[in-house]
Amino acid sequence: MRTILIMGPGGSGRTTLAAATALTAAREGGRTLVLGTDRTDTLGAALGVPTGPKPVEAAPRLTAWRPDPAGDFRRDLAALQDRASSALDLLGASHLDPEELTPLPGAGELALLRALRDAALSDKYDTLVVDLPPAAEALALLALPEELRRYLRRLLPPERQAARALRPVLGRLAGVPMPAEWLYETAARWDLELAAVEAVVADRGTVVRLVAEPGPAGDDMLRTARLGLALRGLRTDVVVANRVLPEASPDTWLAGPVAQQRKTLEEWRETCAVRTVAHLGRDPRGTDDLTALAVPGTEQAAPAADWPVTDRLGEDGVLVWRIPLPGAIREELDLVRRGDELLVTAGAFRRIVPLPSALRRCTVDGAALRDGELRIRFAPDPKLWPQGR
Repeated sequence: MRTILIMGPGGSGRTTLAAATALTAAREGGRTLVLGTDRTDTLGAALGVPTGPKPVEAAPRLTAWRPDPAGDFRRDLAALQDRASSALDLLGASHLDPEELTPLPGAGELALLRALRDAALSDKYDTLVVDLPPAAEALALLALPEELRRYLRRLLPPERQAARALRPVLGRLAGVPMPAEWLYETAARWDLELAAVEAVVADRGTVVRLVAEPGPAGDDMLRTARLGLALRGLRTDVVVANRVLPEASPDTWLAGPVAQQRKTLEEWRETCAVRTVAHLGRDPRGTDDLTALAVPGTEQAAPAADWPVTDRLGEDGVLVWRIPLPGAIREELDLVRRGDELLVTAGAFRRIVPLPSALRRCTVDGAALRDGELRIRFAPDPKLWPQGR
């Protein structure tokens, strides 16, 4: 499956371009699903078809779906209460009825991740288009599966389940089932579900498409988003410059905005692939307007997001780990080696990544930022490096 994640700041026309991208994919012949995230039906307004918790056909070969965070939250909490009923009874806790439950912060993000996983694992669609939340929230959302899995492994290490054979004995002594059993089972299930989402996001068939209006605000968003995505190792295909004004216009008051857009576009084209979408002079509504936008298709080439290790043992006696970080600033970079992991901080973003196997037997020899690429040098540790290498 081809998955396109549409990201941009609020008010950039992100949802409209997600709908237009999905319509283009469907007209190219692929069975397409577009996922919406807004609580209000902005996706349905763009498509001209109301969307909601149940998938609807918006056009030939195009299905639209806006997951319901409230329903998912109620079902999840009800299931958790059922599994933990013995422990709750032991504590004298009252059970909550589904009707009295209100979604907590974060329920919408979890509902979207689940919908993303289910759609990607389904064989009903060839292309999945996701209208992500505004850029700052979207970056946190894409990092969530990896971060939550890390927390689960630290708080409830799978190794501790080796003592699970003792729990029935302890349960009989206490007279009630021990809560640790369902706790570990729940953690294992969550880890499996998060791993599936993480696999979808990291898949080579998944790309992030950035949407922004050319100008100072769009430029700031684009710089921040590209850095955050690069640190996560996510691939971007094109930057869609939305609502581009016509160069030749009889209105003299447009001269300033047009010049500003032209300057921004020239700067963007120096560092990334850019496609422009013209301003229609109105808010696009319905499939005719979405077609008139002429958005990029689904087969845009995306550069690799690999972090290669270069062998320079013969020349300099080091291995070099090369991490692309476009837009990174040297003063805002920080590296901390902790065992077999490396904590990388770039501006407002932070990620803990496992070291490649060869680098685990090395010590950090230095690092440098050049041309938007962080190059970390590792020197072999004589105590751990194989003899003869």
